[in-house]
Amino acid sequence: MEKRRKRFFSSVVLFTVTLVALAQQVGSNSPYGRYGYGLLSNPSIGASETMGGISYGLRRSQQVNPGNPASYSKLDTLTFIFDMGVSGHYATYDDGIGKQNFYNGNLDYVAMQFPLMRKIGASIGLLPYSKVGYTFGRARSSSDIAYSEIYSGSGGLSEIYGGIAYEPFKYLSLGVNVAYFFGNIEHDKQLPSIDNTALARISTTKFSIRDIKYDVGIQLTYPIDRMQSVTLGLVYTPKINAEATIYPYDRLLDSNGNIAQILKSDTLVSQAFCFPNSFGIGVTYSNQNLLVGMDGTFQKWKGIEYPAALDEMDSDMRFNNRYRIGAGAEYVIDPLSRDFFSRVRFRGGFSFANSYHNVNVYDPTTNSYLGTGGYKEYGINVGFGLPFRDSYSGRVSFLNIGFGYSLLHPDKDYMIKEEMFKITLNMNINEFWFFKRQFE
Repeated sequence: MEKRRKRFFSSVVLFTVTLVALAQQVGSNSPYGRYGYGLLSNPSIGASETMGGISYGLRRSQQVNPGNPASYSKLDTLTFIFDMGVSGHYATYDDGIGKQNFYNGNLDYVAMQFPLMRKIGASIGLLPYSKVGYTFGRARSSSDIAYSEIYSGSGGLSEIYGGIAYEPFKYLSLGVNVAYFFGNIEHDKQLPSIDNTALARISTTKFSIRDIKYDVGIQLTYPIDRMQSVTLGLVYTPKINAEATIYPYDRLLDSNGNIAQILKSDTLVSQAFCFPNSFGIGVTYSNQNLLVGMDGTFQKWKGIEYPAALDEMDSDMRFNNRYRIGAGAEYVIDPLSRDFFSRVRFRGGFSFANSYHNVNVYDPTTNSYLGTGGYKEYGINVGFGLPFRDSYSGRVSFLNIGFGYSLLHPDKDYMIKEEMFKITLNMNINEFWFFKRQFE
């Protein structure tokens, strides 16, 4: 028992350190991060991501599923699960005139799941909500002088969540996540020196978000027979009405990057930063060898409040209501076989979503303003789970490996087409920690 206790506290320390590290990660180079809150992350993690991001109807005892907190009650009273994922990306950005490539990678998430008592399970973890990380420029002219503006940004939003689920009746589970919702986002605009004696002007706006986020979930399971079942999941996330202070300031930098002069420093207090009502529905079918599922998400972004000082866009044109559809499957030849290959889990899925925000579009040859536009996002994923059995407890853990391709296809000419190839590694550790041994 002493050995188990030390392992538990070691994992808690690792978990805490990982939370701090994860909160610093960006993992994005997309210029679409310039608008709104950046690129949104899907709440699916680990094996779920390689199945098209399904989570609402997913109910499994071997997997942490924060996408629907009602899933936590599936865990038995003797199991502790630690889940952590990392990824690497290769992205290509093409505006029809030029093309640029980027490599990136980061720690994606970390989560734990454990039982509180019979029919009650809980989970804690840290998940990304959005990512901002970009550098790009565009040509400008003023008084017959041609120059380039360089835009850059960094930061993102994350959530540290704690969730609990209760199964009041057989085949019915209710759950809730309560999260500390936080993050820092900074946008810079640079006017580089026209000659060697001029000073560079940098205009910066930055803000921090701090609020509480809730997710409420329900899962209903219909047992077809002893080996087959269908699960329906529903999730609702209420609107967040947050306020934050924006800090805009302009400064001049010398050729060494040192501040030569502060041109403007301001404070815009009590600015409204709102996040939408979100509705999710999903269904899965599973038997001993196969799991298939489909999810649908609707987020009511249209008309939601956001400071015009950050993008100078009209409130009616800034955001779009967002729809996302994902579908996927998992197949295993024989989960009880002695043959390793027969126990490997093969996964695949696809997804579609529209952009929740619009962007300002310019003709790069004439620099004329063409209005606003959005994009459609298409994704396809494949992957597999490699099982590892603990010879002492008999518990099975998984190393999940996934490969993904996503395409952000713009709605207008001169917008940037983005293609990304992604490799994910996820370690799902299933421990037999809550069993009381009768002897040492």
